[in-house]
Amino acid sequence: MDEQERAHRAARGRAAARELTARGIVATTLTWVDNSGITRVKTVPTGRLEHVAAWGVGFSPVFDAYLLDDSIASGRHAGGPVGDLRLHPDLDRLTVLGEPAGWAWAPGERYDQEGIRHAQDARALLRRQVARLTEEGLRVRAAFEVEWTVSLGRGEDFVPAAVGPGYGMTRIAELPEYLFDVLRALDTAGVEVEQLHPEYAAGQFEVSVAAQGPVWAADTAVLVRQTIQAVTMRYGMRASFSPKVVMDGVGNGGHVHLSLWRGGRNLMATGSGPYGMRPEGEGFAAGILARLPAMLAIGCPSVASYLRLTPGQWSGPFACWGLENREAALRFVAGPAGLRAQAANLEVKCFDATANPYLALTVLLAAGRDGVDAAARLPDPVTVDPATLDPEEREARGVARLPTSLEEAVTVFEQDEVLRAALGAATADTVADVRRGEIALFKDASDEEIVARTRWRH
Repeated sequence: MDEQERAHRAARGRAAARELTARGIVATTLTWVDNSGITRVKTVPTGRLEHVAAWGVGFSPVFDAYLLDDSIASGRHAGGPVGDLRLHPDLDRLTVLGEPAGWAWAPGERYDQEGIRHAQDARALLRRQVARLTEEGLRVRAAFEVEWTVSLGRGEDFVPAAVGPGYGMTRIAELPEYLFDVLRALDTAGVEVEQLHPEYAAGQFEVSVAAQGPVWAADTAVLVRQTIQAVTMRYGMRASFSPKVVMDGVGNGGHVHLSLWRGGRNLMATGSGPYGMRPEGEGFAAGILARLPAMLAIGCPSVASYLRLTPGQWSGPFACWGLENREAALRFVAGPAGLRAQAANLEVKCFDATANPYLALTVLLAAGRDGVDAAARLPDPVTVDPATLDPEEREARGVARLPTSLEEAVTVFEQDEVLRAALGAATADTVADVRRGEIALFKDASDEEIVARTRWRH
């Protein structure tokens, strides 16, 4: 970052500070998501935004090695007390929050003291994958579904705030003001909500948002969750995005929707391939499917993730794909007739909300691009619940269970050169170090203890 760039950032920060002050905004939160999937923050008063835009705010690189309980892994590239980084706001995404009032938010971008982008900055890694696709004339539209469960009070136990039937209108009637304020706050923050509905488990809801470019889609996932948290706490309740909130419940997913485009054409539709995919769209899907086992170390990064990723819970525990098959890890969404050219997309069902959304999209784009470059083709789709196939048929059709533990997923991840190249050695190694640190953290814990200790961390 040279002197001219700093001057440009300062000017933009000065203008932004004037506008925020006129709107009564007193502070801006700068966030980044660590390798355990927790959103960390620095806050600056509005009057400091000009300086921080140019020079950033300092913080330790040790956060790359944080575990979900705030202990620190002894990593190969992070985890010690030495060093410092600078967190700069991306003013293109500066947003006045709908909740809490008087605050603004911007995603942070991490640089070293020399003004060079930090090797483990997840947002920069995602930008790099977007740029590589752009060089090939391709772009991706992406969106995260956000599922959460609401608990009465502030206690450690989960007490569902709504007990009506799954997907039932009663749930809306139980919490109408709360859900209204969630929608209002998201609208104020500029989030384009497509739908909100009760989910299967008691106290569980889901919000779906419009697709965006990958970097902004990941930003929006962070913004939506933090807005929901703020509204929920104002109501004296707690929100959990954990993959397992109670041991006998279905848990929260973090499904990712993706479509591949060339110019104004959706490559997931209007072609002659499976269900209308064009060759590049099929290659993109095939690349993702092939690397799902390794990508679980990014998309299902917690020990608790594997308590959710089981058959019968619509979590996508089998490495297969199918048209509108909600038990396949990769669901193809064709969209309604007449809208398929715009709506057709892939849904990654197996990921959950303990994932860093920037890293999740980084590996998904890298895997998909590798499939495009290799002109990969999909296997036959699975048109039934894969759990109902007998083991011999699953083996004959190449339908395997995804890793059933974080240890298994990390082992596969460490052997995947495409994903390691996309993340870079420092990030790939640190991810593995953090995962193994959390495996050790829960080594002697029962499933119930894992659920309880993870419930309120994400």
